[in-house]
Amino acid sequence: MKRIYSILYHLTSPLLPTSYFRLNAYGRSYHVSIGLKIRRFLCSKIITNCGNNINIEKFAKFNSNISIGNNSGIGYKAQVGPQTHIGDNVMMGPEVVVYTRNHAIDRVDIPMCQQGFKEIAPVYIEDDVWIGRRVIILPGVSIGKGCVLGAGSVIAKDIPPYSIVVGNPGKVIRNRLAGS
Repeated sequence: MKRIYSILYHLTSPLLPTSYFRLNAYGRSYHVSIGLKIRRFLCSKIITNCGNNINIEKFAKFNSNISIGNNSGIGYKAQVGPQTHIGDNVMMGPEVVVYTRNHAIDRVDIPMCQQGFKEIAPVYIEDDVWIGRRVIILPGVSIGKGCVLGAGSVIAKDIPPYSIVVGNPGKVIRNRLAGS
């Protein structure tokens, strides 16, 4: 049944309006969220562990084997690999990519394109994290609670809680706690 809902999601999601758009009619302004409601319903049937009040934007690609917490979202055109664990209250910007596996490149006697993939290395994103536009998160990374990942950052190693990270490779520029 998950496969059917997944097909429905991927066929209808691009056609639905964005999660919230303003409709002006009869001299009044209304916020319409039918796209959000349909995507939320379909995702709740696809995702293995799906929290309440999630927001999956248009063109987002994800595997059914992810978990997403309450009040969290996956941004426009984001790609989330299998075995990604997203906590509560996570904001994910557009075009974020979360990788959970890599190509095998260990043998030189076989072309790389024929070596397949390495085992999946899960990604953990704890609660209250803000992931900016076009951030790339590499396999096996854990992102601590309360982190901010600046736009375009490449996250290749674990990030301690409450860190602000920018750049390629991602570097902690400060901690959000105690004004440090």
